[in-house]
Amino acid sequence: MEYKINCIGVFTSGGDAPGMNAAIRAVTRAAISNGIKVKAIYRGYKGLIDDDIREFTTQDVSGIVQRGGTIIKSARCMEFKMPEGRKLAYENMVKEGIDALIAIGGDGTFTGARLFAQEYNVPIIGIPGTIDNDLWGTDATIGYDTALNTIMHCVDMLRDTATSHERVFLVEVMGRDAGFLTLNAAIAAGAEAAIIPERATILEQIEEAIGQGRRKSKNSSIVLVQEHAIDGGAQAVAKMMEEAHPEYSTRVTILGHLQRGGSPTANDRILASRMGIAAIQALLEEQRNVMIGVQNDAIVYVPLTKAIHEKKDIKADKWAAMQILSI
Repeated sequence: MEYKINCIGVFTSGGDAPGMNAAIRAVTRAAISNGIKVKAIYRGYKGLIDDDIREFTTQDVSGIVQRGGTIIKSARCMEFKMPEGRKLAYENMVKEGIDALIAIGGDGTFTGARLFAQEYNVPIIGIPGTIDNDLWGTDATIGYDTALNTIMHCVDMLRDTATSHERVFLVEVMGRDAGFLTLNAAIAAGAEAAIIPERATILEQIEEAIGQGRRKSKNSSIVLVQEHAIDGGAQAVAKMMEEAHPEYSTRVTILGHLQRGGSPTANDRILASRMGIAAIQALLEEQRNVMIGVQNDAIVYVPLTKAIHEKKDIKADKWAAMQILSI
C-alpha cells in the first residue's frame, strides 16, 4: 500500500438489511483497537457527496447490535453514477482525511465501489449486507438469515387461514433477481411449491404447484413466488393460475418490506461481527477492492469484480429437497 491508513470511512448503501448495525459496530471497534480513526458516512454515497460525515467513537456504536436497519442511514444516489459526483465524493474524502472505505451493501453498492476505486485508487473493502444472498463468493450475506426467519414466521401464520379454506395462497417474497430466499423459505415453512426465476418456465412451475396439491388430495396450498420470477410478481402468477385452472381460487399475500425489518438473528449478528473485524484486518494486510465472504465457516477475500459479475447458482440438492418434501 502506498500510504498508512490512519482513518477509514464506513457507510451502508442500497437496501437495508438486519445486521448492518452489528457490522458498523464491529468495523468501528476493530478499527479503533488498531489505532485507526473511524468516520461514519451518512446515507451511503449521497453522504460522501454531501459531506454528511462525522467521527465515530466506541460509544457511538454502543447498544446497536440488536437493532435492525442502519443507524447511519442508507440511500440510493444517482449523482454517484456521474463522474462529477464521484469527483466531489473523492474531494470530500480527502478533506475529511479518509484513507480507505468500508462499504456495506449489495451488488449496486459494490458496482459503485469498484468504479470509484479504479478512478481514484482508493482502497475499498466490501461487506455483503443484503437479504437476497445473491453475491458470489460467500455462503451467506448479512440479513439473509433474519429475512428467511421472518418469511417462515409469516407463512406459518398464513397456514392457519390456508387450512380453513380451499384456496391457493401465493406469497410474494423479495430477492431481487435470485430465488435463494424463496426456495429456502419454502423448504423451512413446508410450502407446496416455490416459483423462482432459476427453474423451468413459470407455466411449468404453476402446473407443478397444482400437481403437488392434487397429489395430497387437498385443494388448499401455499406457494412462494419470487418477486421477479415474472413481471407483475405473485399477482401475475395468480392470474395465470386462474386462467389455467379456474377451479382454483387464489389469494395473494405480498410480504414486502416486512422482510427487511426486525432485530437480527444470532446468526446475522455473529456473521456481521466477524465480517466487520475481517474488513479491518484486510486493510491491515494491504488488501484492496475485495469483498469479505464466508465459505465453509471460514473468512475469505473475494475480488469485487468476481462478487459482482459471477453468478451464484441455486444448489441442485435444495431444489430436489423441495420436490421431495412437497409430495
